[in-house]
Amino acid sequence: MIEMLYPVVGFTGTKDGLTAPQLLALENLFGRIPGARELHHGDCVGADDSAHIIAKRLGWRIVVHPPIQQRRACGHLGDVRLPPEEFLDRNGAIVRASVLLVACPSGSEEQRRSGTWSTVRRARLARIPIAKVFPDGLVIWERPDLQRKDSSK
Repeated sequence: MIEMLYPVVGFTGTKDGLTAPQLLALENLFGRIPGARELHHGDCVGADDSAHIIAKRLGWRIVVHPPIQQRRACGHLGDVRLPPEEFLDRNGAIVRASVLLVACPSGSEEQRRSGTWSTVRRARLARIPIAKVFPDGLVIWERPDLQRKDSSK
């Protein structure tokens, strides 16, 4: 069996920070992603900060995609710090750079006006795998890359 490798991991998560079970599950997941060497995140307070710290501890290269709105930024430098962008543009850049998206939403129901869920929807359109880490610590994988494209659309 061929193991899928995910060398570049994109991350999106809630500005509210992670629950204890979510943080534990994220640490476990990051430690088990095959081939992971690089993390792209949006440098916002909350979940991005936690992901940065975990990835740094694992020795990953970190690429920071900061927001223009600095009041919500952590200010991490990472190994590469890109120019600031609007939230939605930045989220799209994170998805385009990644072969796997890890998302830590604030709740288990998909929301329309949420940067985290918007980034998940972009990853679905880009057909990259998604690992969603919910507040109770449950990790659910989506594999849009394995779903057949509907040729009628």
